[in-house]
Amino acid sequence: MIETVFVESQIIDHPITERVLSCLPKADLLNINRYQELFNKRQQNFRLQKEKPALILAKKHDNFVLPAPSGFGMDSQKNFYFSHMYNCIYDCRYCFLQGMYSSANYLLFVNFEDFFRSISETIQNNAGSSLTFFSGYDCDSLAFEKITSFAQHTLNFFKEHPEVEFELRTKSVNIETLLNLEPISNCIVAFSLSPESVADVLDKKAPRVNKRIRAIKKLAKSGWLVGLRLDPLIFCKNWKGLYSELIEEVMADLEIRNLHSVSFGPLRYPKKMYNTIAALYPDEKLFAFPMQTTGQLVSYGPEIENEMATYIQDELKKYLGVDRIFQCLI
Repeated sequence: MIETVFVESQIIDHPITERVLSCLPKADLLNINRYQELFNKRQQNFRLQKEKPALILAKKHDNFVLPAPSGFGMDSQKNFYFSHMYNCIYDCRYCFLQGMYSSANYLLFVNFEDFFRSISETIQNNAGSSLTFFSGYDCDSLAFEKITSFAQHTLNFFKEHPEVEFELRTKSVNIETLLNLEPISNCIVAFSLSPESVADVLDKKAPRVNKRIRAIKKLAKSGWLVGLRLDPLIFCKNWKGLYSELIEEVMADLEIRNLHSVSFGPLRYPKKMYNTIAALYPDEKLFAFPMQTTGQLVSYGPEIENEMATYIQDELKKYLGVDRIFQCLI
């Protein structure tokens, strides 16, 4: 439950602001000039703030659309991402956001129209190229849907641009908006998944994996393209059996024709980010594993990464052609 909402004065009358505030009638409302004075403030305690985050409503002024990090995308010639929100309502222990931002407060940019304008310009400037746009890199695309209506606005926009692909990445089971819309052929609803026993420990506050799987199958049966994102792969006792069971469970009775793609990627961090996250949770078993440092990158190391990648790919090949299986390295 959000108890405090900070609102930039310049967007107090914006329609998205009004919608959000109407959904949070009991929250304390405080006006601010610019979000940076709160969100970028130094010496904040991310772990403590995560217990009871505030919501900040703001206007974004630049960098609406950015090139996706190398290794993040699928097989499009060019991949871009946009972030209408910073931080996530879930609290997954491996999440890189806790090492990226000093604040755990939710930051929502309400000026969706400026994102759409920038996306339109990006499409025009890259005419002739295959493009994919990703939402859910700095937040969860659907977790706040009942409050923000972000997905509904964004899907309406991309419906008018069938020449490009759009991916909503999520762990949320808030799929009512999608089920109430006609499926859009250029939209992929991509769910991040881990084996149930792994997610029970690491995916704090996120919906259980079996609920995500039910949502995936329901969307696929309704005609939506879905994606599976096995990212990051977690090395643990009996990991082969756990991932085999996960893949088998997802594929059972799934409308395979509506499975757009499956991607997987290793657990990796920039060194500075890893040190920040590990310091937040010194007793977390995930960070007790003897990771390898290569230059500025911390990971399980090439031996474990290659073993996991080969095994996961072989398991997926039992159900899919290689044209729908991707290894993402970021």
